[in-house]
Amino acid sequence: MELNFAEILKTIILGVVEGLTEWLPISSTGHMILVDEFIKLNVSKNFMDMFLVVIQLGAILAVVAMNFNRLNPFSPYKSRFERKETFQLWYKVILACIPAAVIGLAFNDFMEENFMTAEVVAGALIFYGIIFIVVENFNRYRNPRIRSLEQLDYKTALIIGLFQVLSLVPGTSRSGSTIIGGILFGTSRVVAAEFTFFLAIPVMFGASLLKLMKFGFYFTGSELVILFIGMVTAFIVSILSITFLLRYIKKNDFTAFGWYRIVLGIIVLGWLFMVGDPV
Repeated sequence: MELNFAEILKTIILGVVEGLTEWLPISSTGHMILVDEFIKLNVSKNFMDMFLVVIQLGAILAVVAMNFNRLNPFSPYKSRFERKETFQLWYKVILACIPAAVIGLAFNDFMEENFMTAEVVAGALIFYGIIFIVVENFNRYRNPRIRSLEQLDYKTALIIGLFQVLSLVPGTSRSGSTIIGGILFGTSRVVAAEFTFFLAIPVMFGASLLKLMKFGFYFTGSELVILFIGMVTAFIVSILSITFLLRYIKKNDFTAFGWYRIVLGIIVLGWLFMVGDPV
């Protein structure tokens, strides 16, 4: 492919969309599928399938960079007790990853062949948008029993991991499904969001590695540049997105995101109805 300004601009736009939507509970994969239909990179289908997953590494690295000391159990600045707590956090993250890892490996090809469509994305956006509103109304008068990651028990971590399985359907939102699970089973919004951020680290590293192995690690110079630009853009925008979300949920709930999902899903269905062909 010929790398030009137009292709670089498209890549930056995709990176911005990834960085914004990876952490907000509105489905990054769903948005990337939809945006890709309007902003077509001049690359092969195999590269694009890989790119839409591996670009998320940029977003994940933002979490690592922002929380490196907090996530590092070997930090010389931590006491023995703090190191133990950090190891326990990682044990909970690994436990919560198991359900999605097992089911994802078993059904990955089936999901890609049958669910990576605009119709599925639109339906999931609407359905889980409604769920968000219902859950927040149900949760309005409840006091969370888990107000810090240190209070998060292994049982609740596993339950959140089970909710993550729902995100295998495009349009659901990995962060959205795990946040819903956390809130329903007693965590504060901040704890649910933070655990979701950390849960993404092994999940997305694993998913990216599988995609890279499937693609074959053979890149042209232009493909490497596109992947690098997309990841760097997603990294920078993710820092802004994470900072915004953590500030927002300290004073607000997730209802606005639920309405956003519903409106976007209806717009997509309306577009499909008018055009007549799948996006």
